[in-house]
Amino acid sequence: MTELPLPPIQDDAWPQSAEEMKGGFATQLNVYRTMAHNPALLTAWAPLRQHVVIDNALGQELSEVAILRTGHRLGSPYEWGQHVHRARACGMSDSRINKVRGPLEGMRKDDATVARAVDELFYEKRLSPHTQQALVDLVGKEGMFDVIATVGFYSTLGYILNSCETPLDDDIAAALEEKPFDP
Repeated sequence: MTELPLPPIQDDAWPQSAEEMKGGFATQLNVYRTMAHNPALLTAWAPLRQHVVIDNALGQELSEVAILRTGHRLGSPYEWGQHVHRARACGMSDSRINKVRGPLEGMRKDDATVARAVDELFYEKRLSPHTQQALVDLVGKEGMFDVIATVGFYSTLGYILNSCETPLDDDIAAALEEKPFDP
Protein backbone atom coordinates (compact mmCIF):
# COMPACT_ATOMS: atom_id res chain seq x y z
CA MET A 1 0.00 0.00 0.00
CA THR A 2 1.33 3.42 -0.89
CA GLU A 3 1.54 6.06 1.78
CA LEU A 4 -1.09 8.75 1.48
CA PRO A 5 0.22 12.26 0.89
CA LEU A 6 -1.90 13.68 3.74
CA PRO A 7 -2.70 10.83 6.12
CA PRO A 8 -4.64 11.40 9.34
CA ILE A 9 -2.34 13.14 11.83
CA GLN A 10 -1.59 11.08 14.92
CA ASP A 11 -1.42 12.49 18.44
CA ASP A 12 2.40 12.64 18.54
CA ALA A 13 2.42 14.91 15.45
CA TRP A 14 -0.70 16.93 16.33
CA PRO A 15 -0.29 20.60 15.34
CA GLN A 16 0.47 22.95 18.21
CA SER A 17 -1.93 25.57 16.82
CA ALA A 18 -4.84 23.12 17.30
CA GLU A 19 -3.66 21.74 20.65
CA GLU A 20 -6.92 22.76 22.38
CA MET A 21 -8.79 20.36 20.06
CA LYS A 22 -6.67 17.35 20.93
CA GLY A 23 -8.72 14.77 22.80
CA GLY A 24 -12.05 16.16 21.57
CA PHE A 25 -14.04 15.44 18.43
CA ALA A 26 -11.07 16.35 16.24
CA THR A 27 -9.02 13.38 17.34
CA GLN A 28 -11.91 10.89 17.34
CA LEU A 29 -12.27 10.51 13.56
CA ASN A 30 -9.82 10.22 10.69
CA VAL A 31 -11.65 12.90 8.71
CA TYR A 32 -10.77 15.53 11.33
CA ARG A 33 -7.28 14.12 11.82
CA THR A 34 -6.84 14.65 8.07
CA MET A 35 -8.31 18.13 8.25
CA ALA A 36 -5.72 18.91 10.97
CA HIS A 37 -3.21 19.43 8.16
CA ASN A 38 -4.91 22.85 8.08
CA PRO A 39 -5.32 23.67 11.79
CA ALA A 40 -7.00 27.02 11.13
CA LEU A 41 -9.69 25.32 9.03
CA LEU A 42 -10.21 22.62 11.66
CA THR A 43 -10.57 25.22 14.41
CA ALA A 44 -13.02 27.29 12.34
CA TRP A 45 -14.95 24.11 11.47
CA ALA A 46 -15.80 23.23 15.08
CA PRO A 47 -18.76 25.60 15.67
CA LEU A 48 -20.42 24.70 12.36
CA ARG A 49 -19.87 21.00 13.11
CA GLN A 50 -21.61 21.45 16.47
CA HIS A 51 -24.70 22.78 14.75
CA VAL A 52 -24.82 20.56 11.67
CA VAL A 53 -23.93 17.30 13.42
CA ILE A 54 -25.48 17.75 16.87
CA ASP A 55 -27.83 20.73 17.14
CA ASN A 56 -29.67 20.54 13.80
CA ALA A 57 -33.47 20.61 13.41
CA LEU A 58 -33.64 17.39 11.39
CA GLY A 59 -33.43 14.77 14.10
CA GLN A 60 -30.97 11.90 13.98
CA GLU A 61 -32.58 9.72 11.31
CA LEU A 62 -33.36 12.42 8.73
CA SER A 63 -29.91 13.89 9.32
CA GLU A 64 -28.44 10.47 8.49
CA VAL A 65 -30.61 10.27 5.36
CA ALA A 66 -29.19 13.61 4.18
CA ILE A 67 -25.62 12.56 4.98
CA LEU A 68 -25.93 9.10 3.41
CA ARG A 69 -27.45 10.51 0.21
CA THR A 70 -24.71 13.15 0.08
CA GLY A 71 -21.99 10.54 0.66
CA HIS A 72 -23.52 8.37 -2.05
CA ARG A 73 -23.72 11.27 -4.54
CA LEU A 74 -20.06 12.09 -3.81
CA GLY A 75 -18.94 8.47 -4.16
CA SER A 76 -17.28 8.74 -0.74
CA PRO A 77 -16.60 5.31 0.78
CA TYR A 78 -15.59 6.92 4.08
CA GLU A 79 -18.83 8.91 4.42
CA TRP A 80 -20.93 5.95 3.35
CA GLY A 81 -19.27 3.49 5.76
CA GLN A 82 -19.15 5.92 8.67
CA HIS A 83 -22.81 6.81 8.26
CA VAL A 84 -24.04 3.26 7.67
CA HIS A 85 -22.62 2.65 11.13
CA ARG A 86 -24.22 5.80 12.60
CA ALA A 87 -27.56 5.13 10.88
CA ARG A 88 -27.62 1.61 12.34
CA ALA A 89 -26.83 3.06 15.76
CA CYS A 90 -29.91 5.28 15.60
CA GLY A 91 -32.14 2.34 14.63
CA MET A 92 -32.22 2.42 10.84
CA SER A 93 -32.32 -0.98 9.13
CA ASP A 94 -29.90 -1.97 6.38
CA SER A 95 -32.84 -2.12 3.98
CA ARG A 96 -33.84 1.47 4.74
CA ILE A 97 -30.22 2.64 4.54
CA ASN A 98 -29.80 0.94 1.17
CA LYS A 99 -32.93 2.59 -0.19
CA VAL A 100 -31.38 6.00 0.53
CA ARG A 101 -29.02 5.47 -2.39
CA GLY A 102 -31.74 4.31 -4.76
CA PRO A 103 -34.71 5.86 -6.56
CA LEU A 104 -36.96 8.18 -4.57
CA GLU A 105 -40.00 6.01 -5.30
CA GLY A 106 -38.55 3.16 -3.22
CA MET A 107 -38.06 5.21 -0.04
CA ARG A 108 -40.21 6.21 2.89
CA LYS A 109 -41.98 9.49 2.14
CA ASP A 110 -39.91 11.54 4.61
CA ASP A 111 -36.64 9.99 3.43
CA ALA A 112 -37.60 10.72 -0.19
CA THR A 113 -38.28 14.37 0.66
CA VAL A 114 -34.80 14.76 2.14
CA ALA A 115 -33.14 12.73 -0.63
CA ARG A 116 -34.90 14.82 -3.29
CA ALA A 117 -33.49 17.93 -1.64
CA VAL A 118 -29.97 16.47 -1.70
CA ASP A 119 -30.36 15.56 -5.37
CA GLU A 120 -31.65 19.01 -6.28
CA LEU A 121 -28.74 20.65 -4.49
CA PHE A 122 -26.27 18.44 -6.35
CA TYR A 123 -27.84 18.69 -9.79
CA GLU A 124 -29.82 21.94 -9.85
CA LYS A 125 -27.67 23.85 -7.33
CA ARG A 126 -30.84 24.99 -5.55
CA LEU A 127 -34.04 23.72 -3.99
CA SER A 128 -37.20 24.01 -6.05
CA PRO A 129 -40.13 25.84 -4.44
CA HIS A 130 -41.95 22.49 -4.20
CA THR A 131 -39.07 20.86 -2.31
CA GLN A 132 -38.62 23.90 -0.08
CA GLN A 133 -42.28 23.67 0.94
CA ALA A 134 -42.08 19.92 1.45
CA LEU A 135 -39.07 20.38 3.74
CA VAL A 136 -40.73 23.20 5.68
CA ASP A 137 -43.78 20.98 6.15
CA LEU A 138 -41.56 18.12 7.30
CA VAL A 139 -38.90 19.79 9.47
CA GLY A 140 -39.74 23.50 9.60
CA LYS A 141 -37.98 26.49 8.09
CA GLU A 142 -34.87 25.92 10.24
CA GLY A 143 -34.81 22.28 9.14
CA MET A 144 -34.90 23.30 5.49
CA PHE A 145 -31.79 25.44 6.07
CA ASP A 146 -30.20 22.59 8.02
CA VAL A 147 -30.66 20.24 5.04
CA ILE A 148 -28.84 22.74 2.82
CA ALA A 149 -26.09 23.20 5.42
CA THR A 150 -25.75 19.44 5.93
CA VAL A 151 -25.28 18.82 2.22
CA GLY A 152 -22.69 21.62 2.00
CA PHE A 153 -20.88 20.51 5.16
CA TYR A 154 -20.66 16.86 4.16
CA SER A 155 -19.80 17.72 0.56
CA THR A 156 -16.77 19.62 1.84
CA LEU A 157 -15.83 16.68 4.06
CA GLY A 158 -16.35 14.28 1.16
CA TYR A 159 -14.07 16.33 -1.08
CA ILE A 160 -11.37 16.24 1.60
CA LEU A 161 -11.84 12.51 2.23
CA ASN A 162 -11.84 11.57 -1.45
CA SER A 163 -8.88 13.81 -2.29
CA CYS A 164 -6.76 12.57 0.61
CA GLU A 165 -7.99 8.97 0.35
CA THR A 166 -8.67 9.06 4.09
CA PRO A 167 -9.14 5.54 5.44
CA LEU A 168 -12.22 4.56 7.38
CA ASP A 169 -11.64 4.65 11.13
CA ASP A 170 -10.43 1.30 12.49
CA ASP A 171 -13.36 0.86 14.90
CA ILE A 172 -15.92 1.55 12.17
CA ALA A 173 -14.13 -0.74 9.70
CA ALA A 174 -14.08 -3.49 12.34
CA ALA A 175 -17.78 -3.03 13.13
CA LEU A 176 -18.66 -3.22 9.43
CA GLU A 177 -16.48 -6.30 9.02
CA GLU A 178 -18.19 -7.93 11.99
CA LYS A 179 -21.62 -7.03 10.65
CA PRO A 180 -21.31 -6.38 6.92
CA PHE A 181 -23.79 -4.06 5.27
CA ASP A 182 -26.48 -6.40 3.97
CA PRO A 183 -29.36 -4.61 2.31
